[in-house]
Amino acid sequence: MASSMDVHVRICGQEIIKYDLEIKALIQDIRVCPGPQSALREFNSQVKEKFNKLRLRIQDLEQMAREQDRETDRQAIQAETASQRRQMLSNQTAWRKANLACKLAIDNMEKEMLLCGGENQTTRQRKATKESLVETSSDITESLMSISRMMSEQVKQSEDAIGTLATSSRTVQETNEEFKNMTGTIHLGRKLILKYNRRELTDKLLIFLAVALFLATVLYILKKRLFPFI
Repeated sequence: MASSMDVHVRICGQEIIKYDLEIKALIQDIRVCPGPQSALREFNSQVKEKFNKLRLRIQDLEQMAREQDRETDRQAIQAETASQRRQMLSNQTAWRKANLACKLAIDNMEKEMLLCGGENQTTRQRKATKESLVETSSDITESLMSISRMMSEQVKQSEDAIGTLATSSRTVQETNEEFKNMTGTIHLGRKLILKYNRRELTDKLLIFLAVALFLATVLYILKKRLFPFI
């Protein structure tokens, strides 16, 4: 059965993966964002929130690594932490690039709208392009959110496993206490048996001495009656 620390490490790793996927989904949304600037700011606000949560969970994983008893476990978790930090830096780089690309696309689109504001055909094409980008973004977001929900279910299962582990631990402790009580009772019974055995030996010795004294007395009386002259 896995220890409580192992389960916590697994849960922390799953949450890190969940935040990583959510950040990637938001970065993809930024790449295809058709504007306006307010929509881009909203996406960036969500990305910052996810990065803060991801950073905290990575710090938690680092703390768990320091609390490991075995050196091999500590090194494995530290390696995983370093990998997740590199992935976070990679996401930050992708985020900056996506922002630059999106801002440039929005600027170009606004310039085109100013230059071609009276052309209905261009307007319809731009509208169709926006709708296509929004639909693509929604599909990608839905797919990644589905993965996120799956990860949340795994986290819930791990939490249930912690509860089961805690219950099993209490059962083991109660069994151990009962075993200690039984051991004490057995030791006490053994002492009583040894005491009774010694008492029985003493009683046999006293009975033997009493019989010997009785026989000696009988012999003495017979001697005095049968052989009074001796």
